[in-house]
Amino acid sequence: MTPGTGARRPVVAALYREALPPRIAEVQELAEVRLTKADGLAEAMDGADVLYQWHSFSPALKENWAAASTLEWIHVSAAGVSQLLFDDLIHSNVIYTNSRGVLSRAIAEFALGFVLDMAKDSHGSFRLQQEQRWQHRITRKIHGQSALVVGTGSIGREIARLFHAVGMNVSGAGRTTRPGDADFDVIHSSRDLANVAGDYDYLVLAAPLTADTTGLINAGVLAAMKPSARLINVGRGQLVDTNALTHALATGSIAGAALDVVDPEPLPAGHPLWAMDNTIITPHMSGDTEDYLDDLGQLFVDNLKRFCNGEPLENIVDKQLGFVPAP
Repeated sequence: MTPGTGARRPVVAALYREALPPRIAEVQELAEVRLTKADGLAEAMDGADVLYQWHSFSPALKENWAAASTLEWIHVSAAGVSQLLFDDLIHSNVIYTNSRGVLSRAIAEFALGFVLDMAKDSHGSFRLQQEQRWQHRITRKIHGQSALVVGTGSIGREIARLFHAVGMNVSGAGRTTRPGDADFDVIHSSRDLANVAGDYDYLVLAAPLTADTTGLINAGVLAAMKPSARLINVGRGQLVDTNALTHALATGSIAGAALDVVDPEPLPAGHPLWAMDNTIITPHMSGDTEDYLDDLGQLFVDNLKRFCNGEPLENIVDKQLGFVPAP
C-alpha cells in the first residue's frame, strides 16, 4: 500500500479525546484519516485498516470491538498496555504496537533524580528552608551504591545506563536469570526477589504490569530489603502491595520510597503515604517532558510509513505476554 503508486491508501481511524494527535497532517499525507472521539469509534472503524489510539486508555475499542472486523493494525500511544488488552483482541490476528522506548530516557532521568533527592535529602533541605533554619547535615553518596532494577526492557536499560554513569552498581530482575548482560551486572529472576533484595541499596521498579508482576513487591520482598534501602517505582502502582509498603515505611523496615505511580491512583486524600517524611510522591509524570507528545506522534508516523511500504512494524506487542519482548 504505497501512497502515490496507485495502491489504495490505508484508512486510519484516529481516536482522540480533546486535542488532536500531533503530526496529524503527516498522517493525512499517508492515509485517509477518520478523526473520532469515543462515541464515534464504531463508525470510524467500519472498513478501516488501522486504529491509531491516541486516547490511549479509552475503553472504547473493547466496547466497539464488533466494528473492528477489517483492522490489520492497532497502535497505542502508551508503553504499558496491560489494561488495554482483552480476550477478543488477544486472540485476533490484529497486529498491536505500542510506544515503547519513546519515554524511556525521560523516565530514567526521573529515577536518577529520585536517587539524588533521597541520597542528598532534598526534601529535608526544602523543609528547613521553609522554616528558615540553617542546619548542617550529612548526606549519602551514590557512587558505589547498588541498585536492583526490576524490568529489563527499554526503560530498565536506560535506568541502568544512567546509574552506571554516576558510579552505581546495577543488577536487573526479569523473567529469567542471566549471568552477564550489556547493561546489567547480572540479571536475576523476578521470582527470586525475596532472596536477593537484601543485597541492594535501591530497588527500582520499571516492569510492565502483567499477571506475573501484579503485587510482585509484597510484604516478603519488603521485609528482605535492608533497613537503609529505598524503593523507587516508575513502573505501575499495582506492582506493589500498597498496604505492605505503607507498613514497611511507617515501621522503618525500609528507609524510604519515591513513587511516581501508586495503587490506587490517584492516591486518595488522607492516605498515610501523603504525610510520610520518608516518601516522595509525584503524579505519574516521569515520562512527560515538554516534547513528549510530539515524540509519540513521530513514532506513529514512522510506523505508518512502514505499514504503507509493507515493511515490518516496530514495537510489536506479544499480546499473550502483554509487552514487547526484548530482542
